Amino acid sequence: MTKLGLLLATCGYVGHVPLAPGTAGTLVGVAVFYGLRAFGGTVAEPAAIVILFAVGVWASGVAERHWQRTDPGPVVIDEVVGTLLTLLWLPLTGLGVFVGFLVFRVLDVVKPWPADRFESLHGGLGVMADDAMAGVYGHLLLRLMIALAPAGWLV
Repeated sequence: MTKLGLLLATCGYVGHVPLAPGTAGTLVGVAVFYGLRAFGGTVAEPAAIVILFAVGVWASGVAERHWQRTDPGPVVIDEVVGTLLTLLWLPLTGLGVFVGFLVFRVLDVVKPWPADRFESLHGGLGVMADDAMAGVYGHLLLRLMIALAPAGWLV
């Protein structure tokens, strides 16, 4: 079960890229987003978020025990969930998805309150919750940008 947990936590070992694994994980999130948009209905996005969050809590806990440290760098399933939350149900253009990608990455690094507090939750929940909160913030910020955007450059 450890191998399966590590495979899922690192999104097929994408988290082992030598430079910027969090960014690589966010790119996986963008790919999942496009797949859900192409083949899923409106319920597919939130269902994927719930499933990936639950799987991520378990897999991240496995990874923490395996590497014996909190929120190990190769764990990127949290970035996938955060990205999906940022982009959830928004009618974005390619440019809008790129802006969402950037917004999430900044929020994931900065971790505004209470996302920074969620990191201290025990085990895999702490790994997942801070990025989920960053994704919620990213979603709200994108909605604000869409409302203020001239001529719909994001949608």
